[in-house]
Amino acid sequence: MTAAPTAVRTAPTTGRHRPVLRAVVVAAVGLGLLAALAPAAVARPAGRPTAAGCGDAHGRIAVRPATADTPERGTDWQAADAALAGMTDPGYATSALAAVREDGRLVWRNATGVADLATGEPADPRGAFRIGSATETFVATVLLQLVGEHRLDLDDRLECLLPGIVPNSTEITVRQLLDHTSGVADYTRDPAFDHRRPEWLDGGRFKHYALRDLVDISHRYPPAFPPGADRQYSDTDYVLVGMIIETLTGRSWNEEVTRRIIRPLGLADTWMPGDSPVIPGPHAHGYDRTDTGPVDLTPLNPTPAGSSGAGISTTADLTTFLKALLGGRLLRPAELAAMQQTTDHGDGRSYGLGLQRVDTPCGTFWGHAGGFPGYVTMMLGSADGKRQFAASTTVYDIPDRDTADAAWQKVITTALCGPQTGTAAPAPVTAPDLALPAP
Repeated sequence: MTAAPTAVRTAPTTGRHRPVLRAVVVAAVGLGLLAALAPAAVARPAGRPTAAGCGDAHGRIAVRPATADTPERGTDWQAADAALAGMTDPGYATSALAAVREDGRLVWRNATGVADLATGEPADPRGAFRIGSATETFVATVLLQLVGEHRLDLDDRLECLLPGIVPNSTEITVRQLLDHTSGVADYTRDPAFDHRRPEWLDGGRFKHYALRDLVDISHRYPPAFPPGADRQYSDTDYVLVGMIIETLTGRSWNEEVTRRIIRPLGLADTWMPGDSPVIPGPHAHGYDRTDTGPVDLTPLNPTPAGSSGAGISTTADLTTFLKALLGGRLLRPAELAAMQQTTDHGDGRSYGLGLQRVDTPCGTFWGHAGGFPGYVTMMLGSADGKRQFAASTTVYDIPDRDTADAAWQKVITTALCGPQTGTAAPAPVTAPDLALPAP
């Protein structure tokens, strides 16, 4: 990687303009994006609502276990190391972290680049990062647990759960929120969430938003299409899912994800924060490159992402989560099958209910991408729950999109699929699901 700048600024004077919370598939363009205390949850009666007409080491050090833990197919972890360095050595990212879990064992974990441009501290393979829209898989899992408990049905109308919350609420179903076919306008189009605006950098980044605030902002924009007519990613969909969880349980979405997933799985380094602006423990900083140097985007209030993208985790925890989810530990078979039922609209054919489908040279994997200012995340797991992969990179300087996309895809496919011992590395999967965020 190129030499670290000697100073990191907090606000740019020039540079490109893009929304802070615009999320896209994998490596999504930003979801989500300081008060010290999280807002108290508003107590609501639990139960289903009714309405009329409704029913390990620092630096570039891989964790290599004993031979017995090494995948039988002979994965060349040196190739995976090199692929990871292919993100940081050319300067596309300031750091890159990745891990692979197989049959419950963490068989490879590595980090390249630096955690802090100002100090040059090496990136830590154990480090935490903002996971952006990968949060949606956690949130969708909680909602599907509630479906399994008969607290609601996937074909329930939004109007029956949150009366009058958005236009077309009488026609929008819970399923359409989960697979982004609702047509609800994405609140992140609003300039308030553009992280290149001086107003955001000078104080807007620490502003608190309640979930209802985000939905109200979406009202400034018309629906993208009639419910069920198409598919288009909207952060507002999962903000509404978070509100449904709160209505049904009487607890905040953060509390329910923690109570139902994080604690039972022992995900000690995963958080669904309220207003806290920090990433706990070791972590790589996220930056934006401007004409006058890097801007540190790490400290901010995550509530603008809400239940669509505020989560924080590690590669080890994300692989543990996917193993439990796809292995059937968190959902009944019917709900897990529903989660993997993809839509018939556009690129939505690869999108289920909080899960994305990615076909690779070594089979079909399910997971989710995430984007947050300064951070890009990918987590994928095999359908049988035997193999999981997670990665995070702090994208920084991408003069050539195609080359950078190929480098990111190589990280994913090399770690997931090989290369097999004695064979060439598999060709990268050139799919929208694996692309880095557009500038």
